[in-house]
Amino acid sequence: MVDRLSPLPHKDNNDSSANGIDQSNAVSQSSQHSKCGAVDYSQQTKFKNRKNSNYQKKQQSELASVKKAKPRVHKSHTLKHNKQTFEKKNSKSLASMSAIKNESFAAIDLGTNNCRLLIAKPEEDGFKVIDAFSRVVRLGEGLAKSGRISDNAMDRAVDALAICAQKLKRRNVTLSRSVATEACRQAVNGVDFIERVRRETGIVLDIIPSKEEARLAVLGCYILLPPGEGPALIFDIGGGSTELVLVSTQDNIPKIIEWISIPWGVVTLTESEAIKEDSEEARVIAYENMRARVRDSFRDFGKRLPKYGDYRTLGTSGTITTLASVYLELPYYSRNKIDGIHVPADAMRAISQKLAAQSSYTRSLLPCIGEQRSDLVVAGCAILESILDIWPANQLGVADRGIREGILRSLMNNNSCIFTRT
Repeated sequence: MVDRLSPLPHKDNNDSSANGIDQSNAVSQSSQHSKCGAVDYSQQTKFKNRKNSNYQKKQQSELASVKKAKPRVHKSHTLKHNKQTFEKKNSKSLASMSAIKNESFAAIDLGTNNCRLLIAKPEEDGFKVIDAFSRVVRLGEGLAKSGRISDNAMDRAVDALAICAQKLKRRNVTLSRSVATEACRQAVNGVDFIERVRRETGIVLDIIPSKEEARLAVLGCYILLPPGEGPALIFDIGGGSTELVLVSTQDNIPKIIEWISIPWGVVTLTESEAIKEDSEEARVIAYENMRARVRDSFRDFGKRLPKYGDYRTLGTSGTITTLASVYLELPYYSRNKIDGIHVPADAMRAISQKLAAQSSYTRSLLPCIGEQRSDLVVAGCAILESILDIWPANQLGVADRGIREGILRSLMNNNSCIFTRT
């Protein structure tokens, strides 16, 4: 993504404004030249020889030579005129860009499982992240059974958001947007929680609908889609929901063709199935039950998907980045090695099934999973495999970016930064 101002116009001899200036000066000088010539000639030959054809040809030749001549003063004047015209025409854009580069923008995404913050400044090739924060808060813990956000979950989220508020102040953020997703959409006390956050941290959370969540996720990561024919599928496996978006990439900005949001994320799906850790067989059965739930939710959407094209796909979530790290056998998570890579879909299926059969303790020993994700990653695997069932891609694109980046681009776009796909 780039935000680029047009360069100064190239000086060209065919430029209409330049020609207009040069020609008017040339005509003025040629008139004076012709007048002087007429006086000199009349003194020698009087009026009868003015009609002489040779003289007329000579006058025309002299006039043409004067028109062709472009003194240096004309050229410098033309360049000055062009520059002034351009600067006047684009003064608003130049001023806006100059001002916006000194501003800081922030995006907060409070999901069902994580609280994430990005603070960035615009640059010519997009934006530069100057601060970031992420913490697992499990806001949706127990929500599926009680329908409420628990007091403990609220406390964890408020503590994380208080840190975000401190960072916003310290970085002198000019404009920010803070969103909350599925947990706050479902909880009967979601609005009360939003008010508590405002009262204790000063952050005003916007509970966005599923379609807006899907749109922001697409806006944040679509530039990582590989080239190809036909539409592409972008998915976001969250904590409380999963969004699938079918997009057309014929234009610079992708257009949403179809989309769906299902209430199954890594937290809600994990809590829907009691997994017995005493045997591998029991774990495999629980995994298949999870897959069946998600498959049922995807059935109607799958029927609407096209049965042609390159089946390009891109995933943005902790699940897809974690599985990609396991595939690369990384000793620790590295965003630079994950964001934007493409991995074989068959390999991701194999890893998903292997993890589902392992105990939670065995999974926690993997460096890129650990204790925090060991119980949730299985549900993510079930959702991923169900996506591949309806969209049989050969390769999976991996994006360590999403809603926050989508928010930042929206904020900067509304402040005169122009983004195009590259």
